[in-house]
Amino acid sequence: MRLFLMLFLMLAAGALLSGCVVAKTATGVTKTAVKTTAGVTGAAAGAAFGGDDDDDGREARGHDDDPRPFEPGRNAMMDVDIALQAAKISRRNVLLVLGANWCHDSRGLAAQFQEGELQEVIAEGYELVWVDTGYRDRNLDVAARFGVMELYGTPTVLIVSPEGALLNRESVHDWRTAASTPYDQTLSYFRRYAGKR
Repeated sequence: MRLFLMLFLMLAAGALLSGCVVAKTATGVTKTAVKTTAGVTGAAAGAAFGGDDDDDGREARGHDDDPRPFEPGRNAMMDVDIALQAAKISRRNVLLVLGANWCHDSRGLAAQFQEGELQEVIAEGYELVWVDTGYRDRNLDVAARFGVMELYGTPTVLIVSPEGALLNRESVHDWRTAASTPYDQTLSYFRRYAGKR
């Protein structure tokens, strides 16, 4: 009964924190607390639903064919600077996707970016930068540069003008459930901020 109550409370709390989230401990970030299944994070998700991530971040169930565009070794701040310079010439906005390859929602958004009309919107309307945040412990200075002081989950999406102004402040954290966001909703959102100006 106690285990059932604990799982119920975790499911209820997880509904508020849906998306790819990471639990932190006093000693740092725990890898086992990365998985998100129906809003449940951590070891409870593995115990309740089975499965685990293998060493390269691929989940045992699904999403194996989604892109993995986040590169831990890149100099993210330099990539942002280059994109801002390019945006001044192209008059496109800069699209910063802060996420990680372990996160099914980050990979799900990357997969949607490769589909149909959205692929064109992204290619023609943005200077795109993939920023690897690890387990929300890497490249956090990129978000802070634009006034986003905390990442609630991944992916976190920042749309920045060529002059460096954050354009989507009210919705930067809305993409934590990107893998389950309908395609037409994703297309509409990114179309709204795209384009040469």
